[in-house]
Amino acid sequence: MKNMMLNFLKGVAIGAGAIAPGVSGGAIAVILGIYEKITYAIGNIFRDFRKSLTYLMPYGSGAITGVLVFSNIFKYLFIYYNVEIRYLFVGLMAGTFPSLFKKANKNGFRKEYIILLIVAFLITSLLSVMENSINSSISDKDFSVFQLILYGVIIGVGTIIPGVSSSVILIYLGSYEVLLDALASLKIFMLIPVGIGFVICFLLLSKAISMLFDRVYGYTYYAILGFVVGSIIPIFPGFNLDIRHIISLAIMLIGLWASYYLSRFEKE
Repeated sequence: MKNMMLNFLKGVAIGAGAIAPGVSGGAIAVILGIYEKITYAIGNIFRDFRKSLTYLMPYGSGAITGVLVFSNIFKYLFIYYNVEIRYLFVGLMAGTFPSLFKKANKNGFRKEYIILLIVAFLITSLLSVMENSINSSISDKDFSVFQLILYGVIIGVGTIIPGVSSSVILIYLGSYEVLLDALASLKIFMLIPVGIGFVICFLLLSKAISMLFDRVYGYTYYAILGFVVGSIIPIFPGFNLDIRHIISLAIMLIGLWASYYLSRFEKE
């Protein structure tokens, strides 16, 4: 029961990360040390359906809860405490890097891994440039069913590929706030086609990533680490020598220490 509740809370964190601007649900899963197991369970769900479903249930229910609960909370935090919350995210993510690199090297290290890390880092940096070039994000037009399914696919990509923030892409397309409002208001007629696109993408990508872990573990993990490291760029809000940023820096250091301390207890 204790493990189930802990997995539920991890799912909540993944769901929150999936809808937070500039953050990736996949990156949160990597940081929590459960990314590989979740993608394997989803990618092989029909091989042992009952076992996979039992394992995924607390994460899935937690992720749904995180999306529904934090859809309104994040709207508030990113409006009134944008700098502080971004610094906290940076600290929490950076504190886990030592344990993540240790896990990536569990089968040994090869110099070629660095190339994939750099490529993934550059891709995420490009997405951050896209985010910074956004001038407007609100669109009041009605979306077609095909568009909603496509947005679900985009959310799936951002959830399963660490460091690729679906929120950034949706903001760029002018649909983020409309979809966030649909989640907060539970507009079922919009959420059903979005959910269909999400599930299709999620199943296909999970299977592909699970196969990559089995066959080229080191290459796959270093590519994922590149996405995760690069995802700090769009989150970090910059620094000014004022009281707000100094307090935010303290918050970041607390988050960094907490995540580093907890990550040392993560079991392989």
